[in-house]
Amino acid sequence: MRTFVTLLIFAAIAATPAQAGIFGRDDKASPQVSAAAVAEIQRAMDEQRLIDAGRMLDSAQVAGVRDPRLEVLGGDLNLRRGRLNAAYASYRAAEADPEILARALQGQGITLSLQGRSDEAIATLQRAVEADPGAWRAWNALGREYDNRTQWTQAEAAYAQAMSASGGDALVLNNRGYSRLLQHRRDEAVADFVAALGKRPSLTEARTNLRLALAMRGDYDRALAGGAPGDQAALLNNAGFAAGMRGDYAKAEALLGQALELKSEYYGRASENLKVVRALAAQSEPAPNVVR
Repeated sequence: MRTFVTLLIFAAIAATPAQAGIFGRDDKASPQVSAAAVAEIQRAMDEQRLIDAGRMLDSAQVAGVRDPRLEVLGGDLNLRRGRLNAAYASYRAAEADPEILARALQGQGITLSLQGRSDEAIATLQRAVEADPGAWRAWNALGREYDNRTQWTQAEAAYAQAMSASGGDALVLNNRGYSRLLQHRRDEAVADFVAALGKRPSLTEARTNLRLALAMRGDYDRALAGGAPGDQAALLNNAGFAAGMRGDYAKAEALLGQALELKSEYYGRASENLKVVRALAAQSEPAPNVVR
């Protein structure tokens, strides 16, 4: 498999007859990358074969190929691997090509957002969607930025654009659902998470968020149902936290207590959540009547 991947990239980076020696040191012509090579790298990334994608990009670099499309793909690969500085540098290198400007700006904006550089992220993402209104990942990232600022109207508008441009991608549904959960629009949040899982059953974030939304709606049994035995303590902890946030302190204590009992070792997160719930419960108790 390793040999095949390496051979594939060299076959796909096709030389024209005038560039028959593109891998030779004395050849002055710039190596060219074919559309087939770009498509194969993109396919590997879409299928989560990041090692294969990395090898093909490395092969192109060794061959001396310089192409903005590969810079964008390199940025995408580094972004998925959490190498934010390298990703940003690759996207900046691709920005000069007007044909992929929107995609380069989109990548830059998402990277800036992950780095916590919110003002720069919003400005860059807005440039991306101006260059290409169909850049749904940029709209999606804008929605998250507006969520962080509790600018709900702007967030809803950004997610609407992302939904339209992506055909209702599962990632957008999940993010819009979480936005609505933050706004206490729990029924709408549940609907979005269910729709996201309908499109991508393996989307762990949507499943976790659905359980949280159900618990925050008071539907604790459904929030806990269907989990693997090894996950039960975490599910109880999350449901207990949600119960505490909705003011159901007695249920929160019960759920968090069960989480602590199930965990063989000291379950620090449930313990800390239990302290928070008890503090909130104490604050909610009416002051005693004092006879004067």
